[in-house]
Amino acid sequence: MKEFLSQHNVAFVEKNVAVDREARQEMLTATGGRSAVPTLKIGDDVVVGFDRARISELLGL
Repeated sequence: MKEFLSQHNVAFVEKNVAVDREARQEMLTATGGRSAVPTLKIGDDVVVGFDRARISELLGL
């Protein structure tokens, strides 16, 4: 996913939920309690997993 975003010049912030408690809580809140990586938040939308079509749609690619 990082490569896909970089190829399309999309800025992103990577967070390691294995070591960052705040990031882990943010992920759990965004996913309704599911521990799922990758989790991507685009605006108010949350995408769990690398769903290329949905990510492209949300980013207008």
